[in-house]
Amino acid sequence: MENERYKRGIAALRRANEEGMEELVRNTKAVAPDLARYVIEFAYGDIYTRPGLLPKQRELCIVAALTALGSREHQLRDHIQAALNTGGSPEEVTETILMMAVYAGFPAAINAMQIAREVLRHQASKN
Repeated sequence: MENERYKRGIAALRRANEEGMEELVRNTKAVAPDLARYVIEFAYGDIYTRPGLLPKQRELCIVAALTALGSREHQLRDHIQAALNTGGSPEEVTETILMMAVYAGFPAAINAMQIAREVLRHQASKN
């Protein structure tokens, strides 16, 4: 069922990280297909598309939050890629993670920086 929230959300998610969106749908389809729909409708259709922040700013906020939370490697990888896809620079990504050392601790920042290094290395190999 594709309502307006879903359509807005899927369009925003495709712009940010189509590969990550496809993986989300694929990974939840067999067990909990509604979970992907909830993410697409609420997180992207309702919240992500609000005015006030640019997609790049939203993605850097998400990178900061996931870094601070820790143990969210898969999502962090997707959102670092989305930050790059929406105009964020490698320096903005690494500076965002570095700031989290102050507020979330060095282990969280170190772990996130290792993931950033992998994503940035992969991104460089594609270009």
